[in-house]
Amino acid sequence: MTIETRGANEIEAKAIDDLRARLRGALLVPAAAGYDEARSVWNAMIDRRPSVIARCLGVVDVVTCVNFARERGLVLSVKGGGHNIAGLAVAEGGLMLDLSLMRGVWVDPAARTARAQPGCLLGDVDRETQLHGLAAVLGFVSNTGIAGLTLGGGFGYLTRRFGLTSDNVRSMDVVLADGSHARASEREHQDLFWALRGGGGNFGVVTGFEYELHPVGPEIVGGAIAWRAEDAPAVLEMFRTLSEQAPEELTCVAVLRIAPPAPWIAKEMHGKPIVAVFVCDTGPVGEAEKRVAPLKAFGAPVGDIIQRRTYVSQQTLLDATQPKGRRYYWKSEYLPGLGPELLAKALEHAGRIVSPHSAVILFALGGALGRRNEDHSAAGNRNTAMLLNIAASWERAEDDARNIEWARAAWRDLRAFSTGGTYVNFLTEEEGDQRIQAAYGKNYERLVESKTKWDPGNLFRTNKNISPRAS
Repeated sequence: MTIETRGANEIEAKAIDDLRARLRGALLVPAAAGYDEARSVWNAMIDRRPSVIARCLGVVDVVTCVNFARERGLVLSVKGGGHNIAGLAVAEGGLMLDLSLMRGVWVDPAARTARAQPGCLLGDVDRETQLHGLAAVLGFVSNTGIAGLTLGGGFGYLTRRFGLTSDNVRSMDVVLADGSHARASEREHQDLFWALRGGGGNFGVVTGFEYELHPVGPEIVGGAIAWRAEDAPAVLEMFRTLSEQAPEELTCVAVLRIAPPAPWIAKEMHGKPIVAVFVCDTGPVGEAEKRVAPLKAFGAPVGDIIQRRTYVSQQTLLDATQPKGRRYYWKSEYLPGLGPELLAKALEHAGRIVSPHSAVILFALGGALGRRNEDHSAAGNRNTAMLLNIAASWERAEDDARNIEWARAAWRDLRAFSTGGTYVNFLTEEEGDQRIQAAYGKNYERLVESKTKWDPGNLFRTNKNISPRAS
């Protein structure tokens, strides 16, 4: 049975004072210094006002707040890195747990593991693990939070070699809806562990992640290369062939957009349409250089920074395209491959981009992603070869309608080429149960069973929610 909820403005002041006295971290109400900073997230379209924000400093703070919200029927939301497109970390009214101050990382190089707290960003983990020539499987933007990325499956430059981020988690520490604290792994609470690896924040508040690490770097071959838009048909065909034939050490991402004023792109191309390919090869450096040589020699590039570089620098290459404070709206689909008709449609809609910050992006997947069974974890759609991301990004609220409609129009045309699945971390708030089910495929019904067991009252629902069965 779902609990009735209310905002914290209905709670007596004494209850808030009592909660404040029980926390190590700060408890912020709307008039408090730091409140607006704490409620802000990466996507400026999200402008919600929690009634109370708890800036947790440890697991006991989380337990205290979960119990407080459950006992009073409050809306509860959870912020880790605050980088999710839907902005579900911030709920209007109620209690928001801000975990962004919990950013410790501990590496065991002998065991090739790292333990990380839920406020960590990707860059926090990358910097610590690369000290030992090791890497976790994380995403593409270093300012992304590890918690949301991991709980939604997660993919990045290492996915073709080692699988999803969630495939490389050994254990998670989690605060459950009843306020208890458990460790989930292959040996403890296996069903919960299965659900947490892809099922999002539906089952509890994860307060610690243990990652398996892999020998990567510190030096790899990577970077980006760009061509004029008129070369895009040939470049995308080359990208398709390369993605199908490349060894798993090599990952490529194709981007159709307006050229930014980046110093590595020829100045005369700034503000004009381009096609770019971001590349990361984590194999032996000499072999990697040979593999990327044909790419560097293809056509007449207008910018090329593919070279030997540190893995940490590779992980930051896309950061400038995703700054905090812009307005973002995405649509995405998993693809079985890249056919000529799909590529033609992608180019058509890229030519209609209305903001210089927007892009049509194709992430090459496959490889290790599909080596595990579909039910290995909650994350579904392992049969995919590509992920399409129609990424609208702009500056001003008055431009919302035009940019959102561009993304929706492109999606309406391009979804015809989908496998039928989508990536849960790229779903916006407006996308309902049908799209959530598409993200999980055959795993959805098992997730409903897990939700019913671990959170029957649906306390954890400010997320891509999986409703428990009615009691």
